[in-house]
Amino acid sequence: MKKISKFLITKRIFILALLGGAVYLASSYLNISIWYIILFGIFTGVIFGKVFCRWMCPIGFMMEMIMGGGNKSQFSSMYQYHKLGCPIAWASGLLNKWSLFRIKINTDTCISCGKCDKECYISSLEPAKFSLYRPEKKKSGDSYSCSKCLKCVAACPNGSLKYKI
Repeated sequence: MKKISKFLITKRIFILALLGGAVYLASSYLNISIWYIILFGIFTGVIFGKVFCRWMCPIGFMMEMIMGGGNKSQFSSMYQYHKLGCPIAWASGLLNKWSLFRIKINTDTCISCGKCDKECYISSLEPAKFSLYRPEKKKSGDSYSCSKCLKCVAACPNGSLKYKI
């Protein structure tokens, strides 16, 4: 199971392209109302957290291409701003703390190497405030801004981070 999830996480940009394309086609060519897409995005937020932006949104895909695939660069902090007008990002961001699936850490197996924080764009933008493994800081995965790209889970060398119920 770990190999499958790591594979999916490393192929996230391709999955985003496929699902984002499907959402775009559904809304434009099949004339599916944007309200159904908003409701779907909010529904996925209840279950998975803020996954729509990084796994299914056509605008999220375009922004990742413009910003370099979401990699850390001089544009990383700008990645958050395209979500300002999106009701799906608002609702699913608020649901991050209470969604069924969440990023969890096994403190017994964590070696505090910090690789998860280095991969997490939330922790790298605000290192004084957020961390995935430091108990004294807020959890990046519960943050309003976390879009569940799951790079932190893939970066964990011993599997201490999991995305699960």
